[in-house]
Amino acid sequence: MSEGGNNFSANDAFRLAPILEFNNTGIWEYNTTTKDIRCSAGFYAILGYKPGEIDCSYNFFLDKLLYHQDKPLFLGALNAGNDILNTIQIRLLTKESGYQWFESASKKWQHDERPVVVGTLTNIHRHKLAELNAIQQKSSFKDIGALAKVMCWEMDVHSQTLRLMKDTYDMCGFIGKEEFSIEEASSFFEPHYRSLFKDAIADVIKHCRPFDLELAFKAPKTNAIWVKAKGQPVIDDFGNCIKVQGIFQEIDRIKKSGSDMQSSIDLLNDQNRRLQNFAYIVSHNLRSHTGNLQFMVNLHEESESAGDRAEVFAHIKSISNSLHTTIEHLNEIVKMHTDPARGRKNIEFESVFKNVLSALKSNIDNTGAKIDYDFSGCPQINYIPAYLESIFQNLLTNSLKYRHADREPVVKCRTTKERKNIYMLFEDNGVGIDMDRYGDKIFGMYKTFHHNPDSKGLGLFITRNQVEALGGSIQVDSKVDVGTKFTIKLV
Repeated sequence: MSEGGNNFSANDAFRLAPILEFNNTGIWEYNTTTKDIRCSAGFYAILGYKPGEIDCSYNFFLDKLLYHQDKPLFLGALNAGNDILNTIQIRLLTKESGYQWFESASKKWQHDERPVVVGTLTNIHRHKLAELNAIQQKSSFKDIGALAKVMCWEMDVHSQTLRLMKDTYDMCGFIGKEEFSIEEASSFFEPHYRSLFKDAIADVIKHCRPFDLELAFKAPKTNAIWVKAKGQPVIDDFGNCIKVQGIFQEIDRIKKSGSDMQSSIDLLNDQNRRLQNFAYIVSHNLRSHTGNLQFMVNLHEESESAGDRAEVFAHIKSISNSLHTTIEHLNEIVKMHTDPARGRKNIEFESVFKNVLSALKSNIDNTGAKIDYDFSGCPQINYIPAYLESIFQNLLTNSLKYRHADREPVVKCRTTKERKNIYMLFEDNGVGIDMDRYGDKIFGMYKTFHHNPDSKGLGLFITRNQVEALGGSIQVDSKVDVGTKFTIKLV
């Protein structure tokens, strides 16, 4: 075109450069005869340079800025015929960000008998990357879905039908049907999980809340497997859910691995708990025996008459027998780790309780305590003998230690049986515990609630651990200056 009349000229394009540069666009002009190039300030700016910072020449552009694989495309646009607007996408080397994508739009002009090509250059890098990513994701979605074992689905709210995508349809092995009612779709899952899926669908339709569930899935070509079922709403302009789109992703191996790991953790925790109990019995129960034994030995040395020494020696013998029994029980615990079936035994409550009374006889005599017991409600139990002995010993020791100063100590112990559960009730009339203040700390390790210098804060901690290790539970009721009652479900 000529420059006369109302025709638009190449120079007019450069007069518009300041406006175009607001839109991140640069302008260039190329003389096809002289190969001279003229560039606007915006041309430099979108490449990250200042005017004059780089050589504005034909050779520099082709050799230094233009990506080598894009040269044929760009030269083809330069040599196109008149009156043709050529728009191409090329990669140019920027100052700071490497190669980026640009859109070049160019057209030939005839200006003062000089053939020139005028063009614009616009940075489209972000949009181009998004486009390339979308294409890449679309082309690889099927393979990725199969690799990740993802099954896609969509539900139409109006028709209340769920449609499986074609790849999902093939993956699951459904025959002759791609659309299912909600009731039919819920039958994909094991019975226990069907209501969970239907409730989740109803909730996403009503409240537009996405869901993420782990369900046991059963399809024609699969055994029961674990899947992650996800769903999210598609809403209209009024905020109403019109579709639900989602996936079923197989997580069977992950779920089963997690279950196996949890079983291992539970086993390890159980073994650690048993090891702790063993250490507690050694450190706590044996201390009672050795303390009493030391007391009797000292008393024997201080006794002057043969009769007194004989009586004290009888107590020493009784404590020695009790200590021997405890050591045998500890040996049973050691054997239990190599042969768990040998851990529990059918034992008599009264027999174990009397053994504890014998071990604590000097404490009982010194405090004048009255001990009442009745095991007729359930005479026997299948239990670890050392644990039952430790429970008796800890509770009885606590009752004697925290007796009330103004009255004779009274301790009561009895057993009951309700259906398959065996309970032991242990109560005293001691100083009691302030439940409002210490109720959540009673069974804590090294927790003491009185100023008794002999308090170690271990007895109740040990007792609860032993009870819970065998599947039981323990509760406490107490009032200050009235007494304390323990209700223990042993099995």
